[in-house]
Amino acid sequence: MENKSHALIAGAFTLLLVAAVVLGAMYFNRDRTQWVPYQIATKLSIPGLSPQAAVRYRGLDVGKVDEISFDPQVVGQILVHISVKPDTPITQSTFATLGYQGVTGIAYVQLDDDGSKPVRLASSPEHIARIAMRPSLFDELQNRGLAILKQTEEVTRRVNDLLTPENEQAILGAFNKVSEAATQVATIPRALQPTLDKLPAVTAQAQQTLRSLDRLSASTTALTDKLQQPNGAIDKLANSAEELGAVANRFGVETLPLATDVRSSLRALNRTLDNLNERPQSVLFGSPTTTPGPGEPGFATAR
Repeated sequence: MENKSHALIAGAFTLLLVAAVVLGAMYFNRDRTQWVPYQIATKLSIPGLSPQAAVRYRGLDVGKVDEISFDPQVVGQILVHISVKPDTPITQSTFATLGYQGVTGIAYVQLDDDGSKPVRLASSPEHIARIAMRPSLFDELQNRGLAILKQTEEVTRRVNDLLTPENEQAILGAFNKVSEAATQVATIPRALQPTLDKLPAVTAQAQQTLRSLDRLSASTTALTDKLQQPNGAIDKLANSAEELGAVANRFGVETLPLATDVRSSLRALNRTLDNLNERPQSVLFGSPTTTPGPGEPGFATAR
C-alpha cells in the first residue's frame, strides 16, 4: 500500500510540475503588444487572403489579418479586420492592396501611402477606422487583359470582314495594278536613256552660250565706257539737245509775234469779206452810217 501511495504522490507531483512549466512558458511567451485594430472595406475580390495572413507596410511586417467577413450594411462589400503595431504610420491617405508571395499564391495585405493627407488616422476597439482598398497589380492586369481580349476580338472580327470574297478580289486587283505600275516604272529609265545621252551635248551648248553672253557683256561694257568718255557720243548728244533748245526758244521769241499779227490781219480780212457779202453796194456808195447812240455826237431824243 505504501508503494502505491508513493507512486500516486510522485505522479501527481509530476503532473503539477508539467502543468506549471506549460503555464510558465505560456505566460512568458504571450504577446504583450498593444495591437491597433483597423478595417479594410472593399468590393474587389480577395483571392488567396485568409485569417492570420500578414499585413505589411511597404514591405515591413506590421500586423496580421484577424477576421474576414461581409459588411451587413453594404451588399457585396467585404470587411477585412486587421491588427497593426501602434507605431505604424497610418494616415488618412493610407490605402491597402493585395500582394502575393512568389509563386505560392498566398496573399497578404500591403499598406502604402500616397502622402496626399499626412494626418494620423486614429483607431480604437470602440471606433475602428476604415482603410480603402485599391486594385492590386493582379486586378489591373486582369482588367487590362479583358480589355485587350475585347480589342483582339474586335480586330479579329474586322479582319474577317476584310477577308470576304469580294474584298479578296479587290485586294488582288489592287496588287495586280501595283505590279503593273511597278513594271511601267521600270521602263521609265530605258525611255529616259536617249535624253540622258544627249545631256552632255546640251551641257556643252549651254556652256558655249554662257561664254557668248560673257563676251557680249564685255563688249557692252566697253561700248558704255566709250560713250561715257569726255567729248564722246553722250556729250555730243547733250550739246545737240542744248542747241535744239536754243533754236526752239528763238523760234518762240521771233516767230510767235509774227504769227499773232498774221492772225489779226486774217480776222480783219474775214470781216471785210463778210461786209461785202452782206452789202455789195457798199463798194460804190460806201458803208452806211449808223445812228448815233446815247452819249454820241448827233444823238437826238424823239419828241
